[in-house]
Amino acid sequence: MPSARALRTLFVSLLCASGFAALAFAAQSPAPQSPTKPEKRITPEQAQKLFKSVDELLQFASFTTGLPIQAPVKRALSSRSEVEKYLLDKLNDDQDAKRMQQGEVVLRKFGLLDRDFHLRPFLIELLKEQIAGYYDPKTKTVYILNWVDPETQKPVLVHELTHALQDQRVHLETWSDQTPDTVSQTASEDNDHIARDEMDTARDAVTEGQAMAVFVNYELKPTGRTLLSDPALVQKLEDEMSSTSGSPVLARAPLLLSQSLIFPYQEGLGFTQDLWMDMGRNAAFAGALDHPPSSSWQIINPRFYEQRRQPPIPILPDIHPLVDAQYRPIDIGQIGQLDLRILTTLYGGPAAARSLSSAWNGGIYWAGQLRSATTPQTQSQTSSIALLYLSSWTNSAAARAFATLDARELALKYDNVRPIPQSDPDDRVFSTSEGTVLIRIHDRYVFTAESFDLDTARKLADLIIGAQGTGELRMADLQDNHAQPDSTLTAPYIHFFAACGLMKAALIR
Repeated sequence: MPSARALRTLFVSLLCASGFAALAFAAQSPAPQSPTKPEKRITPEQAQKLFKSVDELLQFASFTTGLPIQAPVKRALSSRSEVEKYLLDKLNDDQDAKRMQQGEVVLRKFGLLDRDFHLRPFLIELLKEQIAGYYDPKTKTVYILNWVDPETQKPVLVHELTHALQDQRVHLETWSDQTPDTVSQTASEDNDHIARDEMDTARDAVTEGQAMAVFVNYELKPTGRTLLSDPALVQKLEDEMSSTSGSPVLARAPLLLSQSLIFPYQEGLGFTQDLWMDMGRNAAFAGALDHPPSSSWQIINPRFYEQRRQPPIPILPDIHPLVDAQYRPIDIGQIGQLDLRILTTLYGGPAAARSLSSAWNGGIYWAGQLRSATTPQTQSQTSSIALLYLSSWTNSAAARAFATLDARELALKYDNVRPIPQSDPDDRVFSTSEGTVLIRIHDRYVFTAESFDLDTARKLADLIIGAQGTGELRMADLQDNHAQPDSTLTAPYIHFFAACGLMKAALIR
């Protein structure tokens, strides 16, 4: 699983039943233009009016969030070709994109991407469909799209100008990018990486959730309603964001990508609203920026953040004497609650995901690549990857249910899957086209090792399960604000998309 980082989404519509005015968002991928009918663009006069409206919209964002305006925000007009170049540059140069591409083979090993799926061309297609507007913290500039109707752009601008206010408070480039570029090589580094996982995912949800709250209040303004006066509205909006209608590329995206794209907007909006209602505006905006949540677990469960509860994390003992001779580490991290939700949806469907997500109690993974895989061709093969992951559950029944789903998924990932009878009923062993798989159930834990030899897999199971003890799981120690976390399965995608700009999937129909 690659270090997880970010995808940013867009609201594409307003809920008529909720009193929103209809919003036909012109940044949607248009029908192909004929050579004799060039794409319609806003006039210089319209552009000038939009430029002037930036200051008014910035004032609205500041009034809503309580974040002060510390400096004017630069503004620029962008053509479709300039936006596409910006996105391609992000994909070519952005460190998150490199992490995603390096981790692609691990995602395939996990079953989160199909074996014949090609990530890069799909991301290009997805971004071109989804981009609605963006603020660039490097240039401190909000970009206005020259092919989108001005009135349609104003809600997008108020969203992106919220990012400008956040940037003026915490410097988003460094605040939102805490992931190191190197993979841990020692037991000490392993646990430091794991203990500080998911920070980027949580921070992206904060920034996008706050911007969505401002966006929604701006659209509600003519009705006299707000998120606080109509709290049930958020659930309707979150349901709307889950729809892929009107987005053909997003509709055929792997669940990992679509969920990573939507998560910071959908869950972030609910997180912001809950904090706002429970603790007030300052806690929901400035407070969440100054003291950000540390995990998707806190985003999905805002009360845990309010109570300063940290997510449970299993211990990874020193596995290097068992694996280093044959494998070089390529990825390590937590299986966060969002990752777990995606995995269980794929393995067992939405009902299983809902049931098991509530019983999740932490998870970790490690992936290594055969040292003998020295060419790009061999390194791109999932057969070169050995994978282990440990999940913890609140009860043994949930652990057994997950183990059953995990075993069922093997036939979708590998050829020639055959169970090998075992004397221990808690050990499930399978032979596959890519080697042995061991799934061990021990009380509230499920340990899975894929493609290690069986003797090594059993030694790893004994070592890792034995390290957990019988007490409560340790909690993440995140007191060091300068710590650098690694990431989860979804983190690289969440962070990358979030850095690209507002996505249509987050807009309200």
